[in-house]
Amino acid sequence: MNNSIVTIALDAMGGDHGPSVVVSAAVAMLDKNPFLHIILVGKPDVLGPMIERHIVAFGARLTYEPASQLVLMDELPSQALRGKKDSSMRVAINLVKSGRADACVSAGNTGALMATARFVLKTVPGIDRPAICALIPSHGGHTHMLDLGANADSTPEQLFQFGVMGSALANSVYHIQTPRVGLLNIGEEEIKGIEKVREAAKLFSASHLNYIGFVEGDDIFSKDVDVVVADGFVGNVSLKTMEGLAKMIIQYIREEFRRTAFTKLLAIVALPVLSALKRRLDPRHYNGASLLGLRGVVVKSHGSSDSVSYASAIRIAILEVQNQVPQRISRLLEQQFPQAQVGSE
Repeated sequence: MNNSIVTIALDAMGGDHGPSVVVSAAVAMLDKNPFLHIILVGKPDVLGPMIERHIVAFGARLTYEPASQLVLMDELPSQALRGKKDSSMRVAINLVKSGRADACVSAGNTGALMATARFVLKTVPGIDRPAICALIPSHGGHTHMLDLGANADSTPEQLFQFGVMGSALANSVYHIQTPRVGLLNIGEEEIKGIEKVREAAKLFSASHLNYIGFVEGDDIFSKDVDVVVADGFVGNVSLKTMEGLAKMIIQYIREEFRRTAFTKLLAIVALPVLSALKRRLDPRHYNGASLLGLRGVVVKSHGSSDSVSYASAIRIAILEVQNQVPQRISRLLEQQFPQAQVGSE
């Protein structure tokens, strides 16, 4: 792994828990990664006392940048973009734009983060709109899925661009030589699905991507696909359904093991297996959604993240910086046929 200095700007005021979680995650990652530098962005009167002793420990590797405003979790993206130019979110993204930071991580308002990042950083040539990509646990390890909510409606060309971005991420960061890309649909047959999905399939088929055709919802968890492409509406509904199902299954398991004295005894016997299962499915280790297509690295942490979850998001940002994901996306687009540039001139 490349151990050159990596500087990450953290929106310390964003998310449900704010600086307490962000500072804790930052300290944990600085301990583990001697090449890492972190800039915490937020209100000095809040951050200063929290990080004073840590600055002594880490020296120049931990600093903070003042920001006087905070983007609320329910604030309209347009209001945040126009009226919060000194928010911790905006200042953190500005640090990426200026080159002082290599990446930004925020647990704040998703819509505001996307709007601000797109406005400040712009998209790489050939990309119309950024997309949100996250890891989904699967039989083969994990699947990359996008878009997960940034674009409720997408054109066939944009769906193709999502496939390019997801393929570049899977190849550069996770070292999948020729990522298998599937287009999420209601069936595998060519005649299935709405028109824009069928049109997108033609673009994928004519490209140099390793396109394997339509995939269905249950294929997301299989070993047979590495990148699953959908528009933001379908992707977000799918993601929330997965999260809800996982919570329900965990609750059912708890209820069944607590039902009688005998099942409680079985729970003790099964504890090693249950603990291993929990580790494999723990969403905290999959936290960190990439905002792909921007000219800089921006990672969205879940709003309710604890320090373990937030550290996972920082880890993803480090990997994307080290593997030059925006540049990889740009190069992969250049290799594609002219349709890849439709709408981007």
